[in-house]
Amino acid sequence: MAATPRTSSLTAPDAQPMGLRERKKLKTRVAIRTATYRLIQEQGYEATTIEQIAEAAEVSPSTVLRYFATKEDIVLTDAYDPLMVTALRSRPLDEPPLESLRLMMREALTSFVTAEEEELRRRTRLMVEIPAIRARMTETMSDTAKLLSQVLADRTGRSADDLRIRIFTAAVLGALREVTLYWGEHGQEGDLITMIDEALDTLETGLRL
Repeated sequence: MAATPRTSSLTAPDAQPMGLRERKKLKTRVAIRTATYRLIQEQGYEATTIEQIAEAAEVSPSTVLRYFATKEDIVLTDAYDPLMVTALRSRPLDEPPLESLRLMMREALTSFVTAEEEELRRRTRLMVEIPAIRARMTETMSDTAKLLSQVLADRTGRSADDLRIRIFTAAVLGALREVTLYWGEHGQEGDLITMIDEALDTLETGLRL
């Protein structure tokens, strides 16, 4: 999903206000991301270097790499995974897993669109245009899948490495990935949340010939 979210319904109910150190980290992270998007817009993705990003954000290159392991991560990294895990754990235990994931994803995306719509649009354009970002997105989704698989494993009494758990989680996140790319490839037209609902309907019912 993208930048550290602002207050939303996905925020954990027991979340505490950030301390000075956390606020400084957030400020640095936002500065790095803002500088990155500005430079990419001005001169293109490939021409933008970590050194240039550091200079524009008024930090050192080592600071940039401490916050983001790669340039692609500056575009892709966000703070939504832990919140999605919390939201998924809060769903009723007798709720069908696909419905739990559907509602959790709908809530997360609604929060994201409300707080960070322009960031979502910029990120999606780069996903479509830059192969390295698409490849890195696949890697980061694998990490997200492991987190969500553990929650589903706990709910179903299976192992997180159970093949059916892995296939199910990968299929749902794969649907999210393909809808996002499709939306970006088609001028970001249409309602993204509705499109994801339709994709999950297809997973649930299969293709109807």
